[in-house]
Amino acid sequence: MADYSPELDRAAQHQQQIVTRSQLLAAGFDDMYLYRQARRGRWQRVLPATYALFTGTLTDEQRRISAALYAGPEAQLTGLAALIWYGFRYSPRSDDVHLIVPHHARRRSSGHAVVARALALDAKARRTEVYPVCSPARAVVDAARGLRQLRPVRAIVAEAVQRGFADLPALDEEIRRARRSRTALVRKAFSEVVDGTRSAPEAELRECLAGSRLVPEILWNPRLLAEDGTTLPTPDGYLTDAAVALEVDSQDYHFSPGDWARTLDRHNELSRHGVLILHFTPAQIRRDPGRVRRLVEDAYESRRGVGATTRVRPAPRAEQGL
Repeated sequence: MADYSPELDRAAQHQQQIVTRSQLLAAGFDDMYLYRQARRGRWQRVLPATYALFTGTLTDEQRRISAALYAGPEAQLTGLAALIWYGFRYSPRSDDVHLIVPHHARRRSSGHAVVARALALDAKARRTEVYPVCSPARAVVDAARGLRQLRPVRAIVAEAVQRGFADLPALDEEIRRARRSRTALVRKAFSEVVDGTRSAPEAELRECLAGSRLVPEILWNPRLLAEDGTTLPTPDGYLTDAAVALEVDSQDYHFSPGDWARTLDRHNELSRHGVLILHFTPAQIRRDPGRVRRLVEDAYESRRGVGATTRVRPAPRAEQGL
């Protein structure tokens, strides 16, 4: 960048070597020079009127910067691109960068920049050095509206709440703002979280067991108490009458010896009080939901009434904290 003006040099460094046509023209270059630099392989045109002052693959951040520069100063990063920026672990990956712009804007989607006009931008957007990022709640709802399967929608909604990215009132507000426009899946996933399901695999287990004619109401993530009032470990699901606990064992939560030891401690503590714990992996639930349902039904049938003798009881509903 030594041959360029100080202003362009600063802009390029600030924008990770991504610059706009207007910035290049302001630095004294003309369109023919831009064309020749790209033709000679020294630069590359990554989006209309948007250039990378290098050749090769753009990083995720450079893709976001280029899309934001193309969409304009009022554009806000949203959807899957924003979730990836926030660090969501279970968000689907996408090369597209979704942004929203004011409704009066005339910018259209091009290349990896997917632009949508919005009646209202996100007042809670977070400002970065180059572009604004919609709040996690807005990004989750916008991302969910573009997904066609329930599983990834469940994953991002559950992760948003479980990891503290967004609380239930914020998600509810954004769902209401979107009204009925492609919100059926996110509404379902949100209702599951409100009802006590805290992860996508738990929601799939719940759906798996919903069709059972034998299994009664299951308490999800209940607060359990011993006879002396001591709080016991919270299972993913609990059948009170049979004292059967259900656990979804995801590898993500058992990747270290410490996590595995805590899982064993939870298991042993519940077992010590007479609770039977059934463990399932997300893969088992997805691959053979019928078998999972039969195992739960058999356990319930064989232990029906045992719950009255275990002296383990759920805390009153008002104390569950769901």
